[in-house]
Amino acid sequence: MSAAAGGGRNPSPAPEANRLARKRVSEVVQLLHGAARAVRLYPAENSAVRKVLTELGAACDRIEEADRQFELKRAGNDLFINDTRLRPGLDNLTAVNAVIAMMRNHGVGTIALRARPTHRDWVELLGALRQAVGNVPEDDRLASVATRLDEAGVQSFALGPTNEGLDEVETEVDGKERSRQTYMRTVTVTRDIFRSARAGGTVGVRRVRRVLRGVVDQVLKDEVSIIGLTTLRDFDEYTFVHSVNVCILSVALGRRLGLSKPQLLELGLAALMHDVGKARISLDVLNKPGALTEDEFAQVREHTWRGVLALFGMPFGAFRPWRAMVVAFEHHRRTDGAGYPRTRRSRALSLFSRIVAVVDGFDAGTSKRVYKDIPWSPSDVLRDMRDCARHGLDPVIVKAFIGMIGIYPLGTVVVLDTGEVGVVVGVPTDPSDAERPVLRLVVAADGSRITDETTVDLAVPPADGRPPRTIIRTEDPERYGIVVTDYTT
Repeated sequence: MSAAAGGGRNPSPAPEANRLARKRVSEVVQLLHGAARAVRLYPAENSAVRKVLTELGAACDRIEEADRQFELKRAGNDLFINDTRLRPGLDNLTAVNAVIAMMRNHGVGTIALRARPTHRDWVELLGALRQAVGNVPEDDRLASVATRLDEAGVQSFALGPTNEGLDEVETEVDGKERSRQTYMRTVTVTRDIFRSARAGGTVGVRRVRRVLRGVVDQVLKDEVSIIGLTTLRDFDEYTFVHSVNVCILSVALGRRLGLSKPQLLELGLAALMHDVGKARISLDVLNKPGALTEDEFAQVREHTWRGVLALFGMPFGAFRPWRAMVVAFEHHRRTDGAGYPRTRRSRALSLFSRIVAVVDGFDAGTSKRVYKDIPWSPSDVLRDMRDCARHGLDPVIVKAFIGMIGIYPLGTVVVLDTGEVGVVVGVPTDPSDAERPVLRLVVAADGSRITDETTVDLAVPPADGRPPRTIIRTEDPERYGIVVTDYTT
């Protein structure tokens, strides 16, 4: 039996080194953004400026010590430091966008360190990158920054232009980048909704409608990219991320069920707000790591009707989100009338409630929680939803959902009969190939890490005449040190 399939192998140390490199890159970009803001707000000798510049210098030193060089590079809508690409996430999106904007506005493609910059050097560079470009022609903006640094006697930085052919790179990544930005904006607005609801305030309805239009448009334009982002699992931001994931997947499922765009917008609002009542539940109860007492679970169940009250209190004007209220109330009820909250009269669940109930169950089952360290694999959750009648889910909606995301959804880590390990990066279009998704191979049969981008479509027989690879089981990504979003976003 191969090492990969035997169960006793240790993960390669490479993933840990990659995670450390990405963490260092993210740290530098966030400090660079923080320093730019500090330089704009305070004099150079201010203690806040000196503190953040000291931290920025130390972060750059760590990277230069590890890689023997330091070069920040912009390629389209991506940032690299040396050979490590920074993946925007919930914690660094604002900083990434700000640094990209500064570099793009001034025609800067690369910033390399010739020598260790002083505090004054950093202040001069950041001042140059934050200055208004005014009427300076695009072709002259990089030279303008370089001239300002030369006149100030700053020799620590080597600035380079934007790479030729950048427009082509931007076009290629544009779809994924739009999806990523839509996702992050939606998380930000959802976070504000929950925090405002907890404090008894409200969030501008225009912001909510704007992000919902963005979600629906991206589902219609590039469903695969934005669904891939639902594999993001941020434990500390679970409530917000869960609501956004349920929104995206519900809209995609509604599209498959033939809903119109106005209906998708209504469904998106209902899905995004389905758990808003949790903002009115004690954080001590919501974040309790152990089992809930009967009284605590009764409090959690209250989030359904509390969600209705929260939606009533939002300033929607003449428009009232009745369907969102119904979903907030019904999404934990079952098709047989069980579940909660209990009602005196039996009634059929709305279509939107049945859709959100399925998607809610899937995303919750595949996520880490304070009381659940190891989530179920996506394929196990789908199998349980399909085969276990006690969940009370609409079997037609479940079947449609499985048809949309596949038996092995995006981000599922699988072991093949060859001993190789891969991540699902594409779902078959032909239902007869449901068990043969597209994989990015990550671990070879001998247990070594695969460093090149090897993609395999299991539905296509190998050209050398060998028998097709077959999935034998799913695996926990952490066992192999796999960060799923490295392959799906």
